[in-house]
Amino acid sequence: MPALTRCLQVGLACGLIAACYELPAAPVYGYENDDQSCADGLDNDGDGLFDCEDPDCLVRSTLCGEIVPELPYPEPEDNVRACHDQIDNDDDGQWDCGDPKCKAIPETCCLRENTNETCDDGKDNDGNGFIDCLDFGCRNGLFVTVCAERTPDSCADGKDNDGDGAVDCDDTQCAGVEACAKPEDTLAACANGVDDDGNGYTDCADFSCAKSMDQSILDYCASLPTEDTLAACSNGQDDDGNGFVDCRDFSCSESEDQAILDYCASLPSEETLEACSNGVDDDGNGFTDCADFSCSKSQDQAILDYCEAFSEGTAERCSDGVDNDGNGFIDCADFSCARSLDLEVRQVCQESLALTDADANARCEDGVDNDGDGFIDCEDWDCSHNPVVVICDGPRVCER
Repeated sequence: MPALTRCLQVGLACGLIAACYELPAAPVYGYENDDQSCADGLDNDGDGLFDCEDPDCLVRSTLCGEIVPELPYPEPEDNVRACHDQIDNDDDGQWDCGDPKCKAIPETCCLRENTNETCDDGKDNDGNGFIDCLDFGCRNGLFVTVCAERTPDSCADGKDNDGDGAVDCDDTQCAGVEACAKPEDTLAACANGVDDDGNGYTDCADFSCAKSMDQSILDYCASLPTEDTLAACSNGQDDDGNGFVDCRDFSCSESEDQAILDYCASLPSEETLEACSNGVDDDGNGFTDCADFSCSKSQDQAILDYCEAFSEGTAERCSDGVDNDGNGFIDCADFSCARSLDLEVRQVCQESLALTDADANARCEDGVDNDGDGFIDCEDWDCSHNPVVVICDGPRVCER
């Protein structure tokens, strides 16, 4: 007699039909929580995480906890071995994938939500309790663009792309973006600390406020600390808190007080094409040539053209080994590259293989750790995530 029929007959006799066991159609979540299931190489609970990679095992099993050696390990925790040995190698209180230094290396597979696909699928792929853009792996991912809320598209799609609780134009990151740009011509807009119209000037530093026709706005701006006397324009302080000190502030450099104008004129300046191209910090503010806003944001188109020619903000210039903008930082050591919003530039700074490198495929199958990061060929994200490398198509190191 089949087991199901026997169960029904017993149930009828005892009035306990509801107690009959029903075989589930798929593994039941939560059953990867003992030593046996946490060491069998199977995804017993069907959540996409295996054995000690599953948080259930970390909590329930005796196999997946931290190993505390008799003596501390005085070694870095920044490679695959050290990031998976269950030891706090650098003795900083965090071990393996709980250590930020391990999470920072894509090849350690500590972050499983770090691509546009995994960050936009509605799943908690790494089982850490945070889904998609609510997960730091997505919000801070080098290759993740679906979680950015600072572009015209992402600031107008009705989504909280970066998971900070603010949607589109309610998010401060969208302030000034074309889709959210608003006039900065009301008292509220001139006193909110936001560059509402996205022109680079905030509140009373913006002429639309400082030279408003609305007397209440003028009164508000007038009530703020000013930088419009000879003393205030020569004390080395940003008296009005607008980010510009002394004669670098328009309230001084464009003052109607001749004494202030004479003082500013007597100072070395960095606002001519010659001064912006001589390799000297003419105005002594710590920034030389096009690294100085007086050059890079000049009103003189000739200076802007010169600075643009030497900018360091493209994939090509961020990988040529040259300090193009002359600010003392080369390629990805320069924030204009390392913190670029351009995905191609960000990829260049993550990868040792330039996206246009014709030898990329050869280097990704030579069996050599060319960039010395501990990962060889297709196990290195420089190869597996490089668009010009075709030999690494297929399963990646983090996939099963």
